[in-house]
Amino acid sequence: MKNILFAAIFCAAFAISAFAQAKPADYSGTWTLDIPQSKLDVRTRIESMTMTVTQTDKELKVTSETKRQAPPADAAAAPAGGAGAGRGAGRGGAGGDGTVVYSLDGKETTIEVDGPNGKMPVKYTASLDGGKANLSSSRSFNAGPMGDVTVTTKEVWSLSADGKTLTVVREQSSPRGSNSSTMVFVKK
Repeated sequence: MKNILFAAIFCAAFAISAFAQAKPADYSGTWTLDIPQSKLDVRTRIESMTMTVTQTDKELKVTSETKRQAPPADAAAAPAGGAGAGRGAGRGGAGGDGTVVYSLDGKETTIEVDGPNGKMPVKYTASLDGGKANLSSSRSFNAGPMGDVTVTTKEVWSLSADGKTLTVVREQSSPRGSNSSTMVFVKK
């Protein structure tokens, strides 16, 4: 009798823990960049940014629109590294605005986009882990005299407890160096 009672309690505890596991965060919504709260790399020159995110069990669809500040008139005053390929918002074809669909099944998605020197492959991966979204992209292209270049971007997304603030920690690497930003978005 004690064995049956123990087995029943064990099964009930297991079932409760399975249901109690946190549902993955839902990043859906329209998000506006809060520039004063963000820590942006100087090379990004973002004046404003809006992301519209749609999430299902299978995918995360991100559409971004970014308004950038004009580059400095004096080239000598421009920050090292400039705003070349891969200095965009990490979305869309060549790192600029547009729509990206990340598969949440762990599989890599590859698309071809028009780049400055023709078509280039862009690889996207995403996973949801412990209440965070891990997104990455990698693009390779021929940069003329520099030869083949690869630009990688990794982002970790997290939501505030009330779901009204989205923090995106971004690391980007290219032959020109690395930069990092912490972008804080508020839900519209």
